[in-house]
Amino acid sequence: MKVQNWFFATLIGIMLSSCSENTSKKGDSLFGQEKYQEAISEYDKILKNNPKYLKGLYNRGRAYEELGEFKNAEKDFLAAFAIDRKNTQVMMSLSNIYQKQKNHTSALLYADYAVQVPGAPSMAYFLKGRALHQIGNTGEAMKEYSAAIQMDKNFGQAYYYRGMLKFATDKKKSGCEDIKAALKLDFQEAQLALEKYCK
Repeated sequence: MKVQNWFFATLIGIMLSSCSENTSKKGDSLFGQEKYQEAISEYDKILKNNPKYLKGLYNRGRAYEELGEFKNAEKDFLAAFAIDRKNTQVMMSLSNIYQKQKNHTSALLYADYAVQVPGAPSMAYFLKGRALHQIGNTGEAMKEYSAAIQMDKNFGQAYYYRGMLKFATDKKKSGCEDIKAALKLDFQEAQLALEKYCK
């Protein structure tokens, strides 16, 4: 009898997981079409029956973020982090959401968690650099931007921010080199910096 109960419980779990995946695909499709509110409704359906579904929590958080509902996004990302404390994507999203709310200490905390995970992507180092930059730790910020660039030579945004940091620390020539590299990599914000600092 116990074996039979276990079998049915497992079967129901598989069915729920399958349903979650199908509903998640619908939500993901709506997200891709920038129909964020509708995507959130789809993720709500999944999470009602499966509140610890990591992908649903994370994706709903991303939809909230796109709508500018940062507190709801933060809540979902924190719930996802509680489920998987080694998920660099979740940590980077938390860092980014705190950066948008100008909570640079928390942004630094989660970026730092992310870079400690083996195989962390270059974006984690970039986000750590951004947080350090914002709190005025220019030396460490420079190291993190450089680490991001070393990992990904095509990271235009990292070149741009490192260049801007170099301008702020009186390294104009080197800063202009970074701004030019960012422009070559099609990071368009660098154009204004080039015109302002590199004449």
